[in-house]
Amino acid sequence: MTATDAQVRIIMREREKGRTQEQAAASANLRSRKTAAKYELLDQLPSALKRPRTYRTRADPFDHDWPVVEEMLVAAPELEAKALFEWLCEQHPGRYQEGQLRTFQRRVSQWRALHCDRVAVLEQVHHPGEVLQTDGIWLTSLGVTIQGEPFKHLLIHSVLPYSNWEWGRVAQSESLPAIKLGVQSTLLKLGYVPTFHQTDNSSSATRVLKEEDQKETGSRRGYTAGYLALLDHYGMKPRTTHLCSPHENGDVESINGGLKRALHQHLLLRGGRDFESIEAYEAFLHQVMDTRNRSREKRLAEEYAVMKPLPAASLAIYREEKVPVNRNGLIRVLRNAYSVPTSLIGRQVTVRVHEWYLEVYYGGELVETLPRLLGSRQHRVDYHHLIDTLLRKPGGFRNYRYREDLFPSLVFRRAWEQLDRWYAPRKADLIYLRILHLAAHTLESDVAAALELLLATEERWTERDVEQLLELDPPTIPEVARGEISLDIYDQLLQGVCCEPA
Repeated sequence: MTATDAQVRIIMREREKGRTQEQAAASANLRSRKTAAKYELLDQLPSALKRPRTYRTRADPFDHDWPVVEEMLVAAPELEAKALFEWLCEQHPGRYQEGQLRTFQRRVSQWRALHCDRVAVLEQVHHPGEVLQTDGIWLTSLGVTIQGEPFKHLLIHSVLPYSNWEWGRVAQSESLPAIKLGVQSTLLKLGYVPTFHQTDNSSSATRVLKEEDQKETGSRRGYTAGYLALLDHYGMKPRTTHLCSPHENGDVESINGGLKRALHQHLLLRGGRDFESIEAYEAFLHQVMDTRNRSREKRLAEEYAVMKPLPAASLAIYREEKVPVNRNGLIRVLRNAYSVPTSLIGRQVTVRVHEWYLEVYYGGELVETLPRLLGSRQHRVDYHHLIDTLLRKPGGFRNYRYREDLFPSLVFRRAWEQLDRWYAPRKADLIYLRILHLAAHTLESDVAAALELLLATEERWTERDVEQLLELDPPTIPEVARGEISLDIYDQLLQGVCCEPA
């Protein structure tokens, strides 16, 4: 009869008290004296007597095909067990059943544990005030909306690894202006400057070096001038992770996940994910981060003691460019096209590139603020800028390169398509351009509402019907008072000329 370790310990304790083997076995709830005698003779616990099983209790169902599977795993270790199992079922119909998938997965997992080396995480010792790590974390999956519109965005997230103090700013890309905005805002909030700033090899901070520079530095990438200027201004030294080694930014990467989970929970507590503006949403983010930072104040104080005070002057977070306005009324900034007022055609303007918008200056005066486009070869043409030109040249509308931008919303496009079915091309274009002119000089939303009503009818309509629905007040004609006409002044003039000596 077998016994547990606890039962054998009771037997030994009872025997030390002078009890018989029968009494000791009864105290341990064992029915046989022989069991007590057995373990007393061996002087070992049952667990010490167990030996690992070296035999199988049932036949291996994959034994016949395992050598082939092993060869495939050696050639491509990233192969998933499920894909391999499905392949086996295709190669040998009827040999395997769906219920054997889990057994096969365990077999593959065991093989990987014995034959596939993995890269271990090397835990680092962090020193107070040494480094500020920055990384971009996409938050679009949180489902946040701005005035009902989905908000695609990321957070430029900065962390002090020693204390885990964090801060960040909302951005639409991991660009240099975004890095400037995030890092500078973090330093202003912190009030101190660490020795190093560490980021990954994003194109905002690093660039591919020329071959001769690669040989000289021994590295394939180097820092961009704008990124170095930012760090030089605050007296920080650059540091990046190695290529394909995001785990070297491990502290900020780890806190990224924790922050994302915390934001999700606070959004649930808030009871809604819609915000009035980006500023309101960013205030919500900062409130969550302030709450998380309260538990880090003790270790943060140790970092304050060794960091340098923040310089008084802040660095401009925008990028400034001087660009010409071409004859199309467009400027090209970062490989994207934007329309500006046509009065600037042929002139050079100064553009300040911020993370979310562009500011266009001429002669030191702000002329236009435009939303910034991402990527390249994009365009944004505002119909307000070109409507007068289009009315003078209506024939240029139909084949205009950026015609799609001249439909402010879907209802405007539907209106033009309906007009195009009713009227000749030139007349349809002219009516639509006059409607667009109304939108530019009144309220676009009112014109859109009028078009919705007209599109619901089956009768033909023109821009005059839109005007009637808008109930525009007719222009007022000023009254001019009639003056009395007197010829005496003219007679006096003639007399003066006649009397003048020759």
